[in-house]
Amino acid sequence: MIRKYIGDLFISKRWYLALGGCVILLFLSFFVHFLYLPVAGITGAILLLTLIDYMLLFIVRGEVKATRLMPQRFSIGDENKVTLALSNSYPFQVISLLIDELPFQFQVRNFMQYIKIGFRSRESVTYSLRPLSRGEFKFGYLVCYTATPIGFLRRRFKIAEPSVIKVYPAYQQLRKFQLLAISGSSLNGVKKIRRLGHSLEFEKIKDYVQGDDVRTINWKATARSNNLMVNTFTDARQQQVYCLIDKGRNMKMPFEGLTLLDHSINACLAILNVALLKQDKAGLITFSSRVNDIIVADRRTDQLHRILETLYKQQTLFKESDYEAVWSTVHRGITQRSFILLFTNFETFSSLQRQLPFLKKIAQRHLVCVVFFQNTLLKEIHESNPDDIEGIYVKTIADQFDLEKRLIVKELRRHGVLSILTSPQNLSIDVINKYLELKARQMV
Repeated sequence: MIRKYIGDLFISKRWYLALGGCVILLFLSFFVHFLYLPVAGITGAILLLTLIDYMLLFIVRGEVKATRLMPQRFSIGDENKVTLALSNSYPFQVISLLIDELPFQFQVRNFMQYIKIGFRSRESVTYSLRPLSRGEFKFGYLVCYTATPIGFLRRRFKIAEPSVIKVYPAYQQLRKFQLLAISGSSLNGVKKIRRLGHSLEFEKIKDYVQGDDVRTINWKATARSNNLMVNTFTDARQQQVYCLIDKGRNMKMPFEGLTLLDHSINACLAILNVALLKQDKAGLITFSSRVNDIIVADRRTDQLHRILETLYKQQTLFKESDYEAVWSTVHRGITQRSFILLFTNFETFSSLQRQLPFLKKIAQRHLVCVVFFQNTLLKEIHESNPDDIEGIYVKTIADQFDLEKRLIVKELRRHGVLSILTSPQNLSIDVINKYLELKARQMV
């Protein structure tokens, strides 16, 4: 029986401390003779309690069970809750030390939780995990070291079987951005974007009611029905919205634990979800040294799921992005005029000039908006007031980089290409606001 459970038997510090104290007292009893009998009795009692402790843990019928409860998928950059639900079938209270074998991506080596579980009762432990990369994360066993109230021995239980969970782009934030699709208002305020003119998409003819625009009166329908009739219009629908994601080495730059590629993927998922809610078609193209993934714009019920499954496995490549291959793919594959959001990063004006001919060709047939990033550290330096020569030198260099960013925006505008220069934390908000603004102006 002992050999059967020897692999799951562990001795606690309490037992070592108790016997260590007895050894010290026995040593002292050589000099103080009256200590010998009490110490011998205490030592025998500790050994007896150890035997009782073993019988309670291994002989008495009972065990500790646990279930790891967590979402079917994690959201990158967000807090994801994990709950450990434990139950005790022993006929006494137990004290358990929980060690969850977390995925190596979290680099958590000391996850430990102590919990008391009453007689035939249930308890739970909840903690949060914030993944900073996408992909598959493997959880190991939940190891539970269980002790009786005596606390001399512990029995190990390996519970909550290993499992694999996928970390997706920040889908938890989609609900926050859905309000924009419904209200058409800016996320930074409650003021609605002003609509210019009428939409060109006819919806229906209805009876005139007070307050309708008299300019929409349909005189032919009015003559036929002898009632005043007006035309009603709706927002243009079924427009194609494509997100082009650059996976080149310029997107490897980190910001708040996430790379620029991760921030772009999160914003891409948010804007395409809003586009689908606005009855437009959503599509996706990823590229680096070649075009990798293409999802044709559509409004299928599973379109967002297809996009999510494609985005979660994207990785940054340390190669120069091939914009000529992108232009060729767009020219051959996107025949209808579309709104194209290009997520990339231009740090210098010369880097833009190398790719500008291809952007101009794409802009001849489509509405193109280039989304690139501010360097927030350089922005802080730009706004500082140094008082030494080194600080002035650093600020001058930062001013030069800031100037190049503004020149990039100006050059893109000069060639009919829209642009969004934003910080990574405001990326999703600014991109959605830009889309809603263009939608209100009937440019999309």
